[in-house]
Amino acid sequence: MASIGLSVPPGLTISTEACQEYQEYGKKLPEGLWEEILEAFECVEKEMGAKLGDSSKPLLLSVRSGAAISMPGMMDTVLNLALNDEVVAGLASRSGERFAYDSYRRFLDMFGNVVMGISHSLFEEKLEDLKAAKGVKLDTELKASDLKELVALYKTVYLEAKGEQFPSDPKEQLQLAVKAVFDSWDSPRAIKYRSINQITGLKGTAVNIQCMVFGNMGNTSGTGVLFTRNPSTGEKKLYGEFLINAQGEDVVAGIRTPEDLDTMKQCLPEAYKELVQNCEILERHYKDMMDIEFTVQENRLWMLQCRSGKRTGKGAVRIAVDMVNEGLVDARSAIKMVEPQHLDQLLHPQFEDPSSYKDNVIATGLPASPGAAVGQVVFSADDAETWHAQGKSVILVRTETSPEDVGGMHAATGILTARGGMTSHAAVVARGWGKCCVSGCSDLRVNDSEKVVLIGDKIIKEGEWLSLNGSTGEVIMGKQTLAPPAISGDLETFMSMVDEIRSLKVMANADTPEDAQTARNNGAQGIGLCRTEHMFFASDERLKAVRQMIMAVTPEQRKKALDLLLPYQRSDFEGIFRAMDGLPVTIRLLDPPLHEFLPEGDIEQMVSELTSDTGMTEEEVFSKVEKLSEVNPMLGFRGCRLGISYPELTEMQARAIFQAAISMSNHGVQVFPEIMVPLVGTPQELGHQVSLIRSIAEKVFSEMGTSLGYKVGTMIEIPRAALIADEIAKEAEFFSFGTNDLTQMTFGYSRDDVGKFLPVYLSKGILPSDPFEVLDQKGVGQLIKMATDKGCGARPSLKVGICGEHGGEPSSVAFFAEVGLDYVSCSPFRVPIARLAAAQVAA
Repeated sequence: MASIGLSVPPGLTISTEACQEYQEYGKKLPEGLWEEILEAFECVEKEMGAKLGDSSKPLLLSVRSGAAISMPGMMDTVLNLALNDEVVAGLASRSGERFAYDSYRRFLDMFGNVVMGISHSLFEEKLEDLKAAKGVKLDTELKASDLKELVALYKTVYLEAKGEQFPSDPKEQLQLAVKAVFDSWDSPRAIKYRSINQITGLKGTAVNIQCMVFGNMGNTSGTGVLFTRNPSTGEKKLYGEFLINAQGEDVVAGIRTPEDLDTMKQCLPEAYKELVQNCEILERHYKDMMDIEFTVQENRLWMLQCRSGKRTGKGAVRIAVDMVNEGLVDARSAIKMVEPQHLDQLLHPQFEDPSSYKDNVIATGLPASPGAAVGQVVFSADDAETWHAQGKSVILVRTETSPEDVGGMHAATGILTARGGMTSHAAVVARGWGKCCVSGCSDLRVNDSEKVVLIGDKIIKEGEWLSLNGSTGEVIMGKQTLAPPAISGDLETFMSMVDEIRSLKVMANADTPEDAQTARNNGAQGIGLCRTEHMFFASDERLKAVRQMIMAVTPEQRKKALDLLLPYQRSDFEGIFRAMDGLPVTIRLLDPPLHEFLPEGDIEQMVSELTSDTGMTEEEVFSKVEKLSEVNPMLGFRGCRLGISYPELTEMQARAIFQAAISMSNHGVQVFPEIMVPLVGTPQELGHQVSLIRSIAEKVFSEMGTSLGYKVGTMIEIPRAALIADEIAKEAEFFSFGTNDLTQMTFGYSRDDVGKFLPVYLSKGILPSDPFEVLDQKGVGQLIKMATDKGCGARPSLKVGICGEHGGEPSSVAFFAEVGLDYVSCSPFRVPIARLAAAQVAA
């Protein structure tokens, strides 16, 4: 900021490398660093005409963190450093007693808490007791003599808490503060924040030491935080808060509920005008929406820091679209301004009918982070995490949040606070995560000990349901109905930019016509995985027919049961082909172990149900169930092994697909069926099934008097198939990597049992992330790369994609694009995220 001509307090920066050395070498400042700091300060003192510890010309400092990636509120700051009894007296003679002792009491509190580890509440109690004794409500109503008394009380807190006096040497204070900021890099809240946001590879935090400028020097001074555009909506309008006669911590910590920026415009018009100009300069320079902290000292504006502003999904999309229209950035830059989680937020539900709950609105706070949240009330971050782990949706209700609440805030569906403004810790963190947040709701009275909150005349207990509208600030009693979102407006414009840039196609995993339509609405370019087994659970009649097929002893009995299933399958495929008119549909033949279709419960109950469903005797049923029993079903009788052992099963499914395809084609629907054979490990397995499918195709085409194009391929989910992909490709027209099973078989981890050890692996750093969520690029990824190269080498026209859960995970999508896959397929709701990830890797 200083280099582009803005008014910035002089200072210096200690690098992140120094922090890394400090952490690695036993929490000691690197050799020579302290001497370099003191040497650099000579230049600062010369520029300011003031000195550390000089009571006649005192120089006071702010000590702040500065990580490469913004982590709001997670690391420590110390303001007003270098005050002691002699310096405060000198400051009082120059700038007035009230200002000097107000700064001193703030410093004692912050230094004690951040550097010495003394609880902030111990200082807060002294302050509240003094205000009560003096008969005042606000800090600003305390006189200079009152603040002197408060300083003495704060010093006793040091003695009682630490058994030692407050350290009065300014240089000792500075050294301790630098170490405290370094230490905060490894604080539990900072570690948890980095874990939640998957921030890795950073060396640590820098330390920015600047000369203090003062917003608490009376009514010509103040402090504020702003965003150059509205971070919630993206509107091109300054969005922020300001407090007259205050310091920055009052705003960002939510200690006082601040005023709108219009207050500054009215009270300090010249400083406001300069601030507007500075915002325009910063946006042009950084080509982004900026988050700015500033102070006005006796009518002079000082810019303290700026960073790229945290924003909601809605805000991110509008800012990106507007900045392209304004000529500030091009489309390739714009798509990098929107993060995948931003789109995830936009695809979350909103309230179905806001007018329907108006009678249930019990309070209104500040609309700090938009969206809808419905959950059960909890009053602590720990409870929020515990309840969330139990599968509950929770609303975290607090008087005000602190950085220590970060885990609970992430676990909560929504956040409600009694204090704090639109730029408070709760608001900034919630917006960054897309969490619905209502802050500064002054009607709230939170009683943590009894776990109740009073809102007006309502008493709400832990576990009761609340709904929050983060776009309006409304707090609503009970469980309100949510509705799905739609892609329109700015999001539609943005996604069209995304689609122009990406080359990787995005398809969807969909098993019903309804899912197929959702996928298409979200921009899917076809269906990459239609799991036929899901259709069998659609009704009792279907399930009975499946069980008759499973329990059949002869091929004739099995064929009779399959004849019952054929019309159901054909009807389902017709609906999906209709929904995906003009787009390819990849249908996987029956894959799971047969035992999954049998009734659950004890063996006697199972035998009884199957006897009723199949007409077999109990003895016959019991014998058949015993034969179906497997030690490890996921590695047993499933996938292509079913179709090879029971060819009539493959025949029925292929017949249903081709009959449905021709029927829809005759009705003017463009159909592109692709039949996928699962769990292949040898080319002979695939060859057997391909031959069977093609013979059925010829029969159906002959019977119906017409034909159409189709593909037959396989799902690569066994490591052996990846290793011999060139041989497999001679039989397959396409590969689709089933990354869920490929991960399972490559690691030797059972997906159903990883919960027993995976959390330990992640906490100890044995694995960087859950390999079933984020693709293991070094192992599983190399199998995919090798199989793709081998397959395309053997068959250049081979179509290659993936259809596991990784198809909607951004870093995995980027890997698939770099490897050269043609498409990814993912959940219908994650299609826009995959589209964005594919474009970002191409940009």
